Amino acid sequence: MSSKHFINDPTHLVLSALHSITLTNPTTALDRTNKILYLRPDAQPSPQVSLISGGGSGHEPSFAAFVGPGALSAAVAGTIFASPNADQVRRCILERVQADRGVLVVVMNYTGDVLNFGMAVEKAKAAGLRVEMLVMGDDAGVGRSQGGKVGRRGIAGTVLVHKIAGALAAKGAELEEVYAVAKLVAENTVSIGSSLSHVHVPGREAGEEEELKKDEVEIGMGIHNEPGSEKSTADLKGLVKTMLKYMLDQSDKDRGFLEVKSSDETVLLINNLGGVSVLEMGGITTEVVEQVSKDYGIKPVRIIAGTFMTSLNGLGFSLSILKLQDTGSKHSLLDLLDAPAECTGWSAAIKSSTWTKPPTQTLDEGHGAGIENKPCGLQIDPQLADKALKHALEKLIAAEPEVTKYDTVVGDGDCGTGLKRGAEGILEKLGSDKQADAALYLDAITSVVEDRMDGTSGAIYAIFLNALAHGLRTQASSSSQKQADAKVWAAALHDALQAMSRYTPAKPGDRTLVDALAPFVEELGRSGDVRKAAAAADEGAKKTKGMKASLGRTVYVGGSGFEEVPDPGAHGLAVFLKGLAEGLE
Repeated sequence: MSSKHFINDPTHLVLSALHSITLTNPTTALDRTNKILYLRPDAQPSPQVSLISGGGSGHEPSFAAFVGPGALSAAVAGTIFASPNADQVRRCILERVQADRGVLVVVMNYTGDVLNFGMAVEKAKAAGLRVEMLVMGDDAGVGRSQGGKVGRRGIAGTVLVHKIAGALAAKGAELEEVYAVAKLVAENTVSIGSSLSHVHVPGREAGEEEELKKDEVEIGMGIHNEPGSEKSTADLKGLVKTMLKYMLDQSDKDRGFLEVKSSDETVLLINNLGGVSVLEMGGITTEVVEQVSKDYGIKPVRIIAGTFMTSLNGLGFSLSILKLQDTGSKHSLLDLLDAPAECTGWSAAIKSSTWTKPPTQTLDEGHGAGIENKPCGLQIDPQLADKALKHALEKLIAAEPEVTKYDTVVGDGDCGTGLKRGAEGILEKLGSDKQADAALYLDAITSVVEDRMDGTSGAIYAIFLNALAHGLRTQASSSSQKQADAKVWAAALHDALQAMSRYTPAKPGDRTLVDALAPFVEELGRSGDVRKAAAAADEGAKKTKGMKASLGRTVYVGGSGFEEVPDPGAHGLAVFLKGLAEGLE
């Protein structure tokens, strides 16, 4: 639970968040006094049933960000996790929406919301307006015995009601039909959420909310920190299994709210409670879809994943399943779900036609197999090359602790292990292919570097080696020479160094591996002697000791350690080049 916030004043926070929606969606306007976000009259092309929802703040993008053509007509906001009062709702119905064709109010099943919205609805009816109210309760985390007369809480499945009813209203349907379809969606939706942590409300003292243990997840936790059904230490697979059981197991008489058969068409909504990374939500989505198919035979016709109804920055997610039903009209639930909505809170961007007839072609592995690296025609002795490389790579692996020590002082400590991974990968490759063509021999090594080395140094080495292979091919095409001697390698190395400069501005003096590489290339070109070139690389690496970095992560790490150690990348390369020279003797 994080108790740190950029905005700690809850009143300012709510008002500024509501105002932001008007900045990102020009169809909306804000009644600041009553915290009502509503659709501008000229954004609605023709009179229609108005759809109103709302509740406590802290569940964004629901409710206010669902205001827009094709969705809600207005949303009424309370303070964080607290219902708006009846007067706010009454003013919304009477003053902020078009009520000529009737108004549907959708509210989640929380006592404060039901009472305050209900009071406003009755006042509007007393004033002669046609108003209906739908109470949404989809949370399977609350069983029949626990819910009692109150019933289930409303959670993220509510947004499906908003979207479908809003689309139907936009198509000109009458209030009775919009209400009936909204009720149909509500009665056929079941949801449950789970969280790794309770959330902290801005403006409250830290520690007011009970925290979960490090390895605990609370299944069925409400979106206002309400207690869940159970606490578990299960991994994601076990957690999802339990959540789906709560939602779909008909043998559980306390929670068997919705019977879903494999033959039923369904919509699956996977909702981020606010604090889960997009990356992790992707993994959660895959796990849920796989389990719901494998264990229940359910293959949803729509899978919608994203952030729709949060619990501030809740470190959890919720699942909702809507069993599709016949609406009895020309508009199916799917048509209405897929209909466009001009609001920032709805993020399902796939068209109906794409879902109905999805593309089936893929580009299979090997699609580009016709594009192959060609021999350069320059020959090497593969046995000598393997021998020299083996010696150099073993020297580099042995130097890993030293390189790591240097990088721990001036970087993030991964340079040595990255070089070691690459070296071990190349050692595994040596001897498997007696390739005598210089460029093809180098290509095989490069593919290992690309696969085994990551980070900045891995990318630099891969760029350089690819450019070196290209340099060999260029040298071969410009002469009749058949052997890759020191002169050929020197010219190709010079070309590769020039090519690498297009991707990194590193030059000698910047405290990078170029401080070792550039002297090696220069000396090899001048003398044709690999041993002298390796000595020049070693001298260049030693000069980086005390040199202030102008490139790389060392720039950000800072500190005074650079005075005592050489650049780890330059040192590692110098070790390798020295070993290569020794191996060629």
